[in-house]
Amino acid sequence: MATLRTAPTLADVQEARQRLLGIAEETPIYLSETFSRRCGREVRLKAENLQRTGSFKVRGAVNKLSTLSPEERAAGAVAASAGNHGQAVAWAARELGMSATIYVPQAAPMAKVEACRNYGAHTVMTGAFFEDALTAAEQHVEESGGTFIHPYEDQLIIAGQGTIGLELAEQVPDMGTVLVPIGGGGLSMGVATALRAVRPDVRIVGVQAGIDGYTIADGIAVKIPSDFTMPLLEDLLDDIVAVTDEEISEAIVLLLERAKLVVEGAGAVGVAALLSGRAGGTGTAVPILSGGNIDPTMLISVMRHGLTVAGRYLVVRTQLSDQPGELIKLLSLVAEERGNVIAVEHHREGMNIAVTQTEVELTLITRDEEHCRTLLEAMAERGYVVERLG
Repeated sequence: MATLRTAPTLADVQEARQRLLGIAEETPIYLSETFSRRCGREVRLKAENLQRTGSFKVRGAVNKLSTLSPEERAAGAVAASAGNHGQAVAWAARELGMSATIYVPQAAPMAKVEACRNYGAHTVMTGAFFEDALTAAEQHVEESGGTFIHPYEDQLIIAGQGTIGLELAEQVPDMGTVLVPIGGGGLSMGVATALRAVRPDVRIVGVQAGIDGYTIADGIAVKIPSDFTMPLLEDLLDDIVAVTDEEISEAIVLLLERAKLVVEGAGAVGVAALLSGRAGGTGTAVPILSGGNIDPTMLISVMRHGLTVAGRYLVVRTQLSDQPGELIKLLSLVAEERGNVIAVEHHREGMNIAVTQTEVELTLITRDEEHCRTLLEAMAERGYVVERLG
């Protein structure tokens, strides 16, 4: 394996930035009034979700592949990835006229898998975890040649990711805290290496998904932390914190609704850490939104859940007399209280209710939790026995 297990220097990051000129985007910074107000400090979002291929990974992939010899390029690139690294390697290989073979876990989001294929890479789904895909990729390299492109245990990959740190130093001169997602550690190590050299005063916080198996932050769902990057990160980072899937879900919803930014779970962990009060430090906070490649089905589930938790959906169950006009009375009451009915279900069969009764379940769109309580109180005042389901 050609992986370099050497930490990059500032010079390595600066060289990477030159290689990326005109290829990788210098992603924008957005001031968020919503998050600033919620967190009690200025919050600026580093929108790396708007990067080519939808994540920061293209920086490291381009930096690595562009240094390969003609013979190595002819042999092709091989990678293991939960999705974003694979897309980046596939795209970079295509741009350089190389072939690429990408191994991904079977549970990888299909949006990321299809993107790898659309960029022209041979994409193989194997195993339950990233580590399984990594083993398969290593075996492929041994059997058929090619250059293995490790997602984070590689000096050139890490240096490429570190170019984000150089951009941040220029874009946000007053930043006090930077929040970086931690999966394998390549992004956090690269950013920290750059910032420790050019902005040693900045507080750098790594954010992990507090996982026990499955997490919606699939991009940083590494079963076993890297024994290369993690010891180094303990020296480079000021703190490492964890966030829950519930907190990540809230961050995704708010980023979409308030900032109009589509961000995947791994990319939202920095915002989640800020909202939960775990970021620490003072001054301007800059969470790195590392990627936006969220699977559409996951996004729908997260939005529905997030809106329900925020009191934007209300599901109630009650019983009515099974005769004409009773349902319209209930729906009229909901309309008076400005609730929006999106589903009505009658339950008669299999129910332990009187023969003259019917159970009705309503799904309503509401404004917030206070509006939910107002609706429930209005129903109770009219004599309805109401059970809240969601």
